Amino acid sequence: MARTIRVVIADDHPLYRDGVARTLSQAEGIEIVGQVGCAAETEAVVRELRPDVALLDISMPGGGVRTARRILAAHPEVCVAMLTVSEDGDDVKAALDAGAHGYVLKGIGGADLVRVVRQLAGGGAYVSPSLAARMLRSRPARGGAGPDRSGIEDLTKREEDILRRLARGLSNREIGGETGLREKTVKHYMTAILHKLAVRNRVEAALLAREAWGCRVNGRPPAPRLRQSA
Repeated sequence: MARTIRVVIADDHPLYRDGVARTLSQAEGIEIVGQVGCAAETEAVVRELRPDVALLDISMPGGGVRTARRILAAHPEVCVAMLTVSEDGDDVKAALDAGAHGYVLKGIGGADLVRVVRQLAGGGAYVSPSLAARMLRSRPARGGAGPDRSGIEDLTKREEDILRRLARGLSNREIGGETGLREKTVKHYMTAILHKLAVRNRVEAALLAREAWGCRVNGRPPAPRLRQSA
């Protein structure tokens, strides 16, 4: 029997928060264990309940990004994602720098939100497609090299295999299951991959893979290839 995904929702707009909770709780295998409206309440409920996924509004009282950073420092096993109306590039960057596993825009449909929560709980990463395309366009060239140089050409065959699976949204455990590697070994490879690609986290690595290979990311067909700015 599949494990139930335990979710905390943090948003200071009760009507919206209740709607998200209702949508997710109606999905099989998802349980809402907490609903809160500010940073202090969020940290307290996460500390007490240790959910699998915490969905944070970036602009809630106390700051969603600051809260995400504190939660992940204290409870790295919790998957934290932003659920927000903000499409500001600085907000996206700040959230990913804080360690957020996802950045989801509030215009997302109910069925898609359920899919994203399941993807995040499985160890995947998610950035709303419109923001993902924008991040790729604005990504600076690496190390002064030409604009098409991404670091992917520096990967070993094994690292490339792992990156392709990451781009499909697989967790380290799932990647290990497909490749025959131990989860700990996959983590070591992932560290090397992030270093070679000069990216900060799994989300950016997955986006870069889509740009290079047209992989399926976020469970959707790839967007048209984008050329990076010099």
